[in-house]
Amino acid sequence: MCWSATADLVAGTGIAAIGVVCVARVRRARDLPLAALPLLLGAHQIIESGIWRSGGGTGPATLAWAVIALPLLPLWVPLGVLCAAPPHARRRLLLPVAAGIATAVPLAYCLATRPVNAEVRGHTLGYAIDLPHSAPLIAGYLLATVGALLLSQDRVLGRLGVLAAVGAAVCAALWRLEFVSTWCAFAAVCSVVLLARRPEPAPDRGFRNS
Repeated sequence: MCWSATADLVAGTGIAAIGVVCVARVRRARDLPLAALPLLLGAHQIIESGIWRSGGGTGPATLAWAVIALPLLPLWVPLGVLCAAPPHARRRLLLPVAAGIATAVPLAYCLATRPVNAEVRGHTLGYAIDLPHSAPLIAGYLLATVGALLLSQDRVLGRLGVLAAVGAAVCAALWRLEFVSTWCAFAAVCSVVLLARRPEPAPDRGFRNS
């Protein structure tokens, strides 16, 4: 996971490969964003391996990592779940989607106006950015990501939500200053459970006899 450049590179490559398999199995376009989640998170870990090798700092890799971790994921996850969800489950998912939008907008603004710095802290990486009102942003972030998975009414997605919630609690307790890095790594590894999600058949677009 986030313990070294090599660990990030190996884990990221393996998770991204699983993401490619998930994407290749998709039969409905609306399942694509969710199926691509391991691919995105795997690429995220590969980017972090480059941050390790550069010794941290404020370079392009750090910014790219922060863009994925902060504004992109709280939008990607609830919208991906909403797209893939059955009609009867979509109304309850509007709350995580709204939380994702409300969280992503100020996070994107902060990244656009303030520097983000990565710092090597032993066997973890810490990311520092001046975030106003960090507590409600964290709450909104977790509601958007973990909440969407738990409210999906999908067995595999629910399992991923439970794992992500447990991982958030563990990472917050053990690595408070490195929470974002460690939790993103944990979530990336957990995302491989999406391989167990059976793809829905493509819609029938055959011609009818007149």
